[in-house]
Amino acid sequence: MAGVVQCPHCGQKNRVAGEGKPVCGKCGKPLPWIVDGGDPDFFATVESSKTPVLVDVWAPWCGPCRMVSPVLEKLAAEKAGELKLVKVNADEAPDVSRRFDIRSIPTLMVFRSGKPVATYTGAAPATVLRPWLEDALSNSSAR
Repeated sequence: MAGVVQCPHCGQKNRVAGEGKPVCGKCGKPLPWIVDGGDPDFFATVESSKTPVLVDVWAPWCGPCRMVSPVLEKLAAEKAGELKLVKVNADEAPDVSRRFDIRSIPTLMVFRSGKPVATYTGAAPATVLRPWLEDALSNSSAR
């Protein structure tokens, strides 16, 4: 899915697609990598990614999901070039929810080398999610 992302370094607006690590066309620095995913493309978008992936399983009617979304986008911007954020709408991706036994949303999962290495359920501020994400990215056995 293509979208427009503003570079956090120089302010330039860039059109980005779901493949490859996006970089700013003006300054060449990494851009936040945020894409939508679902049942048909979960393997290609998440499990075959060479870059670590933070999966956000959410729903549009979920208040806590809407509260945590800007936090996740901020973390994705901080980790530009190191992390891909994939937003999965639980209403449109029942197979992902079944496969990973997701019973509550928002549910966050970190994937490294195609495998889930950490899971967090519920909304939390950046002060809680940043260390959780850092731990998951540095420790492949984090849960």
